[in-house]
Amino acid sequence: MLITFADRLSNSPVVDRVWRSHSEQAGVFHSIATAQWDLVVTRLQGRLSFTVHGPETKATMADLPPEGEWFGVRFKVGTFMPLMRCRDLRDRNDVTLPNATNRSFWLDGSAWEFPTFENAETFVQRLVRRGLIVADRSVEGIIRGDLQDLTPRTEQRRVLDVTGLTRGAICQIERARRATLLLQQGIPILDVVDRAGYYDQAHLTRSLQRFIGLTPARLARGGPQLSLLYNP
Repeated sequence: MLITFADRLSNSPVVDRVWRSHSEQAGVFHSIATAQWDLVVTRLQGRLSFTVHGPETKATMADLPPEGEWFGVRFKVGTFMPLMRCRDLRDRNDVTLPNATNRSFWLDGSAWEFPTFENAETFVQRLVRRGLIVADRSVEGIIRGDLQDLTPRTEQRRVLDVTGLTRGAICQIERARRATLLLQQGIPILDVVDRAGYYDQAHLTRSLQRFIGLTPARLARGGPQLSLLYNP
């Protein structure tokens, strides 16, 4: 196995889950599409770095260095950083912040100590109090399909501004991830078409090739290791 992953759900109102990973050896692995963004702490050759990682609209191949350690906070859709908007971070336009010391980094003119897997929620709460992380509850409602006191065009503009993606793209990505989980659980392809809401097998295949980078048949046979795929 190239890389090991572990994650836990969070009780924070803005955090989806907290994850960590470790690479056993150098290689290449599938990075799949995601509508969410992350704060990531990387340890390579003893050096720490802090990166704001945006949503990804398509599957890519990612280089994996040996003996690397990563810890990340994955945020709920509708949450954003006013200083670094998701639309600018999208598709690997990540921002790695400069280090202040070997234990801290610069953000908004202040030095912040690197967070850990254990104190992630406390760190995020501090960012929220400073206004560096904001949640737009109306966007969360739009994504869920709740009725809003907004015109459809205003809804579309707000979702795009906050998430960097359209509501349709967010739904397509989440559907592809759900279909992938079903295939990995051994559910037959035609049943996945029905359960995930695709028109037919060709529709499923196009979606998975775009967002996951693999065909349904390849995933059903086991497929390669995928990045941060978990049961929602």
